[in-house]
Amino acid sequence: MQQSQFEKMKNGKGFIAALDQSGGSTPKALAAYGVTDDAYANEDEMFDLVHEMRTRIITSPAFDSNYILGAILFEQTMDREIEGLYTGDYLTEKKGIVPFLKVDKGLAEESNGVQLMKPIPDLTETLKRANERHIFGTKMRSVIKEANPEGIKDVVDQQFEIGKQIIAAGLVPIIEPEVDINSPEKEKCEELLKAEILRHLNNLNENEHVMLKLSIPTQANTYKTLIEHPNVIRVVALSGGYSRDEANEKLKENDGLIASFSRALSQDLNVSQTDEEFNAALEAAVKSIYEASV
Repeated sequence: MQQSQFEKMKNGKGFIAALDQSGGSTPKALAAYGVTDDAYANEDEMFDLVHEMRTRIITSPAFDSNYILGAILFEQTMDREIEGLYTGDYLTEKKGIVPFLKVDKGLAEESNGVQLMKPIPDLTETLKRANERHIFGTKMRSVIKEANPEGIKDVVDQQFEIGKQIIAAGLVPIIEPEVDINSPEKEKCEELLKAEILRHLNNLNENEHVMLKLSIPTQANTYKTLIEHPNVIRVVALSGGYSRDEANEKLKENDGLIASFSRALSQDLNVSQTDEEFNAALEAAVKSIYEASV
């Protein structure tokens, strides 16, 4: 792990761009960008198109380290190149932006009001490749829909169990137990979640560090104790289905919480825009999310 990247993630001003839509969510991401499913004949062509979209975002002058601290990549993006460099190296060397990798394989069926992660059988191999590709950290997502103490405990146990493997491989895990923003028990879920996360954080050694990616809480500053915890590098927020304006407003109420937005970052981008239009739309998004984060 690079100390300079660690310092940047811990103390830098800005937010994390989530560019990690995977196989399941790629068609939706492309459709939002104006690329319909008749534009590709198979999965390979689909992934080529999404890499073009991500390359356009990452190489844009608006994708600027003055505002963006890190970027979360999909595994295929990590293995592909931008202007002759692996994506992680391009981010680090050309942009000064810290690269992360999404490592989960999607969600299991709902049980006890939550969705755990599916097993990640090739994790050791993936972490080895992530190190070879100079990736700083990882991200993995579970979902909480009900204030079920047993379910929430299972989610956090699983996240930290895999998180420890990631730490042992020399990477920083972003632990993401998302609370569904439409849950009627959202606030109760957040209280239970906070207690479970705190229990695990307090059991880490002083040299074991994690990041947390959480839904923006119903009660502002619910996660203050997590943000201030010595084992936590940073707590970032997902937009979770809120529009960018709504997510930004909610984020501003939470001290020390920064954005890690995906759809809210790219919602105004379109394949048919000229580079000038595209860069202007991206710049407006980047600056508004930055303002909400700082």
